[in-house]
Amino acid sequence: MAGNKIHSAKKRRFINNTIVHVILGILAVIWVFPIVWVILTSFRAEKGSYVSTFFPQSFTLDNYAKLFTDTTILNFPQMFMNTLFIAICSCILATFYVLAVSYCLSRLRFKMRKPYMNMAMILGLFPGFMSMVAVYFILKALGMTEGNLIKLALILVYSGGAALSFQIAKGFFDTIPIAVDEAAILDGCTRWQIFTKVTLPLSKPIVIYTVLTSFMSPWLDFIFAKVICRANADQYTIAIGLWRMLEKEYIDSWYTSFAAGAVLISVPIAALFLYMQRYYVDGLSGAVKG
Repeated sequence: MAGNKIHSAKKRRFINNTIVHVILGILAVIWVFPIVWVILTSFRAEKGSYVSTFFPQSFTLDNYAKLFTDTTILNFPQMFMNTLFIAICSCILATFYVLAVSYCLSRLRFKMRKPYMNMAMILGLFPGFMSMVAVYFILKALGMTEGNLIKLALILVYSGGAALSFQIAKGFFDTIPIAVDEAAILDGCTRWQIFTKVTLPLSKPIVIYTVLTSFMSPWLDFIFAKVICRANADQYTIAIGLWRMLEKEYIDSWYTSFAAGAVLISVPIAALFLYMQRYYVDGLSGAVKG
């Protein structure tokens, strides 16, 4: 009797596991399929957005070459460099802001600390683009919506409110024992030395996470870039360039190049993740050992 119960329990477990794996497999195919289609379309030799077949019938590298050679209408190399410069500068500033604010809120006790955290949490419930009109007119009043100052304006926009996203980093800093800070203070360290030489080396996973998210936000943003750049084509970012490729006057000639551009913009993010992944793993292993 007991053997039958064990056998039926194993059978149910096998059926449940099979159903779960089948569902996960279907979801994985659904998730990967658009990515595969974009990659295949980036090599498609047939031009235009309207073709008779879903998958390409012939392949070419001309779509990638066109992005870097045909700069008369859409200057993709310039847009790529504009976005890279803005993303790197914003990433450095935003990472410092987030980690510094998170450390202060985790380790220091000061007046208005809890009200600030509550206010920041409430403000975080509202999407950032709700403030874009006010932000634009402030930047316009400061003369930062024309020429090369547009890059500075975008850097300030992307990094200025980064400190409101302190919750995840603060939660990680809270897991580091206070005794570590107290031991460093007894050794004569200042708060800055504790933050840079003790806390950050112990917090590699959250540092890597903050760097990646701080880089991806300006790299992929379209709304603020479009509002601030307006008609200044020499200051366009990649998101604006890809959007213009799908406008009715360009879509027939730039559709496959749009797919090629969509593939290329994933390269810096993938390279950054692959480069920093080893530090992320080392940080996790160090945390487990500690």
